[in-house]
This record gives sequence, C-alpha cells and structure tokens, in this order.
Amino acid sequence: MEKQSRLLCSELCVQRRLYEVTLNCAILAWKDIQIAKKHTGRAIYGAVKAGDSCVPVCEIIAVQEKDDDTPCKNTGKWQKVPQSPADPCQHAFTVFYVERTRQHCWWCSNVTFHCSDHSLCLLWVQTIREQLALLTNRPKSLLVYINPYGGKQRGKQIYDHKVAPIFSRASISTDVIVTERANHARDHLKTEADLKKYDGVVCVGGDGMFSEIMHGLVSRTQQEAGVDENSMEETLMPCGLRIGIIPAGSTDCICYATVGSNDPVTSALHIIVGDSQAMDICSVHNEDRFLRYSVSLLGYGFYGDVLTDSERKRWMGPARYDISGVKTFLSHRYYEGTVSFLPAEGNLGSPRDKMQCRTGCSVCRQSSSDKLVSKNEDSVSDAECQDTWTVIRGKFLAINAASMSCACPRSPKGLSPSAHLADGTTDLILVRKCSRLDFLRHLLRHTNKDDQFDHSFVEVYRVKQFRFSPRYQECDSEVDLRESGVTGKRFLSQICREHRACGCMPSQSNWNCDGEILPHTAIQVRVHCQLIKLFARGIEEQQVFEDPYAHCAI
Repeated sequence: MEKQSRLLCSELCVQRRLYEVTLNCAILAWKDIQIAKKHTGRAIYGAVKAGDSCVPVCEIIAVQEKDDDTPCKNTGKWQKVPQSPADPCQHAFTVFYVERTRQHCWWCSNVTFHCSDHSLCLLWVQTIREQLALLTNRPKSLLVYINPYGGKQRGKQIYDHKVAPIFSRASISTDVIVTERANHARDHLKTEADLKKYDGVVCVGGDGMFSEIMHGLVSRTQQEAGVDENSMEETLMPCGLRIGIIPAGSTDCICYATVGSNDPVTSALHIIVGDSQAMDICSVHNEDRFLRYSVSLLGYGFYGDVLTDSERKRWMGPARYDISGVKTFLSHRYYEGTVSFLPAEGNLGSPRDKMQCRTGCSVCRQSSSDKLVSKNEDSVSDAECQDTWTVIRGKFLAINAASMSCACPRSPKGLSPSAHLADGTTDLILVRKCSRLDFLRHLLRHTNKDDQFDHSFVEVYRVKQFRFSPRYQECDSEVDLRESGVTGKRFLSQICREHRACGCMPSQSNWNCDGEILPHTAIQVRVHCQLIKLFARGIEEQQVFEDPYAHCAI
C-alpha cells in the first residue's frame, strides 16, 4: 500500500493517556505511546480503547471544538472544581466517526483529544474540516419524506430522535414533508418538488414508501427527458439524485439487501458519508400500457394470493401476512400459464452459483462496464432476437422474479440468495405444481442454509426480460354473459373457483409487485440496468487484520 504524506502529527491526550495522533488525506490514527505494540487480531475500525485505533477520513462524521469555558449552573449540589489555567489539557476537540458493531450495524462513536495549546487545537479542527470538505460525494441538502402510518407507525419518532440529530451534527440541511395520504410523496416528486435544490431524496418508512419515492423520481426523470414510459422498447434515463432509506416499515427488504440491517442509525450514517449503490429496476407493462416499476419482488400465485388476502385484513397490522400466508398455503392453489423469457448471457453468473452480492461486487461492476460499452456501439435490441427466447408452459404454484436477494429477518438468505443488485438481470423462479408437503419443504428452506432450488419441481433462470400469459383469459363476451346470468350460476362459479376438484375453469391469481397488486395478469417485464442509486454501499464482508496500525500506517 502506498503511504500517504502526513498532514498533521501531534502528541495529544485521550482519557488522560498520551497518544501519537496522525492525520493524512485518508486516515486519522491515534497510537498509545505508553503501551507496547502487541495488539493483534483486532478489527481495523475498532472502538476507542487503550492501544492503536484508526478511522478513514471518509467515515468521519464531524469535528467540533469542545467548549470548556461555559459557566457551571448552580444546582445546589457538589460539583467538580473546574480545571485551572495551568492544566496541560484544557483545550480539546471531538471527532465523531463511524464505528462498526454487530450484524452490519453502524454507530456514531466519538473520541475527544486534549491539548494545552489552543492554536494547535484550532489547527486540528480546521485541517480535518478541510479534508471533509474535499469529499464531494457527501450530501449537503436533502428532501425528506416521512410516512407516519407505515409499519408500527413510528416513522416520525424514529426520524426526530435518531436521525435528525445526526444529520444536524453533519451540517446537512433538510426539508421535511410528512405524508398525509397514499402516493403523496410520489405525486409531489413528479410535479411540485424543486429537485435542483437537493443532493438526494430520503424516505422514512418501509418498502412501500421507498416504492413511492422511486416511482416519483423515475417518472419525473423520464418526463424531463421526453421518454415514453408506455413503450417497452424505450431505454429509460437513469436518475441523477440518490435515494436514502431510513427503515421504519414491516419488512424493510430494500435495506437488508443494500445495507445488511434495518437499523435507522446505520442507514443515516450511510447517507451522511455519501455512499452510492446502483440498483436495477424492472418496468412492468400490459401490452402498450405501463403499469409499475419493481425493485425487489414480482410474485404470481402464492405471493400474489397472500397479498390479495392480506389486503382484506389491514386492520390486523403486520400480523395479517402470517394469517394470510397460512391460509394461502392450505388452499394450495395452482395456476396454468405460459412463461417466456430472454436468458441473460455473458459473465453474469447463475442463480445457484452461491456468489452473493456484496460491497464492490465484481458481477455488478462488470455490468456497469458493459453498459458503458453498449452506449457507444450499435447492437441488436433484445426484442429482435426472437430466436433466443425460451418458452415454458405448465401449472405453477408460484412464479417469482427476484431482482435482489429479498432477504429479511424471517428469511435471512431471501428468495434468491445469489441475486445481484445492479447486474441488469432478475432471477425468475418457477415453482411447478407439487404436493403440499413438497411445497412446505421449499418454503422452509428460505429460513435455513439449504438450497431452496434443489427440488425437481423448482426451476430458476437469470433473465433480462420475461412475459407471462395466464392459461385462461376471459373475453368480453364471457364477462357479459356471466354478469347477465342468474345469481345462482354466479354463486356456483364462485364456489368452483375456490374448489378445483369440480374440474371447472381455473381462476387467475394476482401479481404482487413490491407489495402492490397489479390490475392485470398478462404482463411483460424488462430489467433496466442501474437506473437508480441509493445512499448505500452493499453488504460489507467482515475484515480482520493482524496489525491494524500497520495497515493504516502513515
């Protein structure tokens, strides 16, 4: 590693112990000069303990001079005698920085350095602030939307008590809007918001709130670029603003896939340090009509039925998903249809290669390079390569398209553990008709380390586009005939749709698109590579170094 030139090096006190403190453009390090250098096997970014510690400059949140001259209030109790002017450590400054804790969580830690020279103290504060000012990827102004009704209805409380103080300490200005209705944030972003004032948009809520923000920002970008969202062949323009997510929902699937936890403080710190994680988006169409965008899961059959049933039980809160899940499993419905897809080609891996998407993912980096090359070359569109499409017909319990792992606390690996965030593909999972016991085995494997695709009735493909058509589609004449028929016939038809044993026409399921029900079952889906960027860096791998100070040596 190439050593960086020192900017500052002084002997300062930390908790009445003398440290050698060194700063360069990459690292702030402090080394206890009173202890022998025999510390091994510790994490590089540890807490402030006796010994050696260092932190990257890019992960310093703020620095401020400690004011010791404020007069003490007379509380009528015994108080410590103030330090005398002769105290060698009467001047101090505090550095706030990122500290890694358990399970990919971050915390805002701090260390206070004391010195006797006030001018030296000011020099340290000024130099660190100058280095932070060079980090141009950090946001200075944010537009924040808070959903006060999502999850356990604690969105505003989480923001006010956990997030706002950290933003203030990092000198980030915010304009906060508390949403009052469904799609309030989406509509405001599409039409009213002056986006030129901000460096990013932040949502406080669950996956549904993020979907609102994403739809508003993507639609606004396409409108300004003159792109027709109703056309499947259009290449969508990437969004210029990054999106931040403060988790306050029921599942927080997006945070788990991009950060590794659903901790609000962790997400706030990722926003402050200016992290950037590209993400794919799927556009969903019915013929020549745009329906919705999807970033995580498109589910037909089992997950569509669970969502449809849970919508009737919203009064139950998050518990409705458990009740509806059990009910849907016991009903064991299957659906006939045709799935056609365009397989992903090149070095994009396989859904079963066990190569998980992590910080600095090589698969996503390769996709980014391929995207830049494709802009400068004339290539045949996917739609023109009709001979490369694969067609599968059958009876399915579930058809799922996972554009990310979809991991959450109940499913640590997710629906597709090897799905990537920004490779321009989605993992298409087909669960064919099978027994209840076999389907239960498949579902249980989402909660353990076994391969959920290792079943004869489960197929998985990495695709760039796919289409689905249900086996039976009612024409207008059939709808009119049923509506004009007798009540008894309509009643019997309803019974037949709920009970397949009679051999009547199978019913259709609904598509679950990131927690929203689509109005059509026949859809066309296309993946748009790296259309948006989040304030995140992907899930980090745990790193341990034998000699942390040597690794950060200056």
